[in-house]
Amino acid sequence: MKTKQWISGLLVLVLSGIAQAESEDATFSTLSLTPETALKAAQTALMHCRGQGYQVGVAVVDRSGIVQVVLRDRLAGIHTPDTATGKAWTAVSFRTNTSELSELAQPGAGINGLRNLPRVVILGGGKLIEAAGSIVGGIGVSGAPGGDRDDDCAQAGIDAIEEEIQF
Repeated sequence: MKTKQWISGLLVLVLSGIAQAESEDATFSTLSLTPETALKAAQTALMHCRGQGYQVGVAVVDRSGIVQVVLRDRLAGIHTPDTATGKAWTAVSFRTNTSELSELAQPGAGINGLRNLPRVVILGGGKLIEAAGSIVGGIGVSGAPGGDRDDDCAQAGIDAIEEEIQF
C-alpha cells in the first residue's frame, strides 16, 4: 500500500512540475519604446538632418513594425513620411539595417527579390533600435541626399535615447 501512495505522490509532483513548466512558457515579456522616447528619437533625427541642411521625414516603429511617430519637416518631399516608415518597418521586419540589406539585395544577388515585396524599402536610412540585446523598434529617415546621410540622421536619433533605453 505504501508503494502505491509513494507512486501516486511522485506522479502528482511530476505532473505539477510539468504543468508549472508549461505555464512558464505560455507567455513572455518584451521591451518596447514609450511614445515619448520614440518622439525624442524622431525629433533628434529631424533636427540633426535640418542642421545639415536637409529637409526629411522621420518615422519610428515599435518592435512589431507598428508606427509610433512620424514627423515631416516643413519642406521635406511629400514621399518622405511613407518612405521613412517603410525603411523603419523593413529594418525591424528583416532584423537588419536597410543599408546592409541594400548591399545584399543588389540586382543579381540571391535576395534581390526582397525589393519586390509590399512595404519593403531597401534604401539606406532604416536602422534598428536595440536595448538589452533585443530589438525594441526601428527608425527610418528619408529625404537627405543619399542613404548614408539618412543613416547618419537616424543614428543621431538612436544616440539621443541610448542612455534611456539601456536597462
